[in-house]
Amino acid sequence: MKAKTRKSILKRFKITKTGKVLRRATGQNHFRAKKPGKLKREKRKWVELSKDEAKIIKRFLYFPKRK
Repeated sequence: MKAKTRKSILKRFKITKTGKVLRRATGQNHFRAKKPGKLKREKRKWVELSKDEAKIIKRFLYFPKRK
């Protein structure tokens, strides 16, 4: 049977051309009124995952050929 990409992970992460895995910054859903504008602007950006976490995410997205 063919292995499928995990769509939930595909929607939450971006992979750059160089192979970095990016995710959205946390803390943007609620309680934003009390945070300074600078912090809110910084949180809109994408954040790079650590190498260990990126390795796990890539494994879910791309299934290498196994013998």
